[in-house]
Order: sequence, then C-alpha cells, then structure tokens
Amino acid sequence: MKLKKALLIVDIQNDFCPGGALGISGGDKIITAINKYIGRFSKNKLPIFISRDWHPKKTAHFKKFGGVWPVHCIENTRGAAFHPKLKIPKEAIIISKGMDPRQDSYSAFQAEDSHRQSLANLLKIFGIEEIYIAGLATDYCVKYSTIDALKKGFEVKILKDAVAGVNLNPEDSKEALRQITAMGAGEISFLNLKL
Repeated sequence: MKLKKALLIVDIQNDFCPGGALGISGGDKIITAINKYIGRFSKNKLPIFISRDWHPKKTAHFKKFGGVWPVHCIENTRGAAFHPKLKIPKEAIIISKGMDPRQDSYSAFQAEDSHRQSLANLLKIFGIEEIYIAGLATDYCVKYSTIDALKKGFEVKILKDAVAGVNLNPEDSKEALRQITAMGAGEISFLNLKL
C-alpha cells in the first residue's frame, strides 16, 4: 500500500530571501524548484502545508530581547509575507509559528493553522505518513521540522534541490543534512520524485 504523502514548504518569506532582514544567499533561487513540487503535489491531489514565521514585535527570539536573530517576520508586515514568486495554490494550508514570545519555534511542528490546529493534528486528519520537505533554512527550520517529523514516526524526504541554508558557519547546512539523514531522512530531487 502506498504511503499517504504531503508536501511541507518551510518559511519562503521576504525576510529570509535576499534583501530581507535575515536574507539567505540564494534563498529565492529555490522557489522555481519549489513551484515545480507544488505543481506535482497539486496535480496528484496531495496536501500542501506552508509554514511561516509570524513573530510578535517583542520576542526572546530577537537579539534586542536576548535572542540571536535580528528582527524579522513580524506578523502582518511585508517581511513576513510569502515571497511573491511562490505560487501558493488555493488548497494549501498555511501554518504559523513563532507567536510565543518565549520560544524560538524553529520547527513547523510548533506551528498551527488559523483554527489553532497543530501541524501534527492536521497530518493525522489527512492520514499522512510521509512528508516531503522544502524551504528555508536547511540548518534551522528545515532541520528542526525534519527532526520532529522523524520523532513523530513520519517517513521524511528532504527535497535537496529546494532547500537553502543560513550557514552562520560555512558547513552548517551540510552538517544539518548529515545529521538528519543519519536519523533516517531520505534526500531526493525532482527527477527522482515518485508520487
């Protein structure tokens, strides 16, 4: 029996793309690949979840309140908006994270939809067993979302042509991929996608 699959797109927001408050070099370059995955999942009528950072103005996540990051993705700002080139289908489910000012909330499993349903609950409702993950950043939100998915018993595939990292240290993204594949995540690219 085929595993029920879903696509999880992590944080393709203006502030994480070049020119944004926390712009990732090449962060916008993966959008073309992500749009191809969206097209394929939509065509196969498989669920698509899109996470976003949705921070309050004051949060321990930001440097000026004791965190490590510059101010970014404040709810309802242009920086928090999805990148305009991301082709979001109408059936996609938007989930938001980072609203709790006491938590970093890197993982999409700390996100919820507009009805306050957690990602884990939504995946259960849809009967999902395998998650395909793309987005930003490989070494933070993609990594922690993958770790949580594996811990919760999901099969996980990282879409390696559709992720990019912050790389505070030059090897951070490579190390993140090494760590999550050692935990059991697979890596595929669009050419190998079988739905």
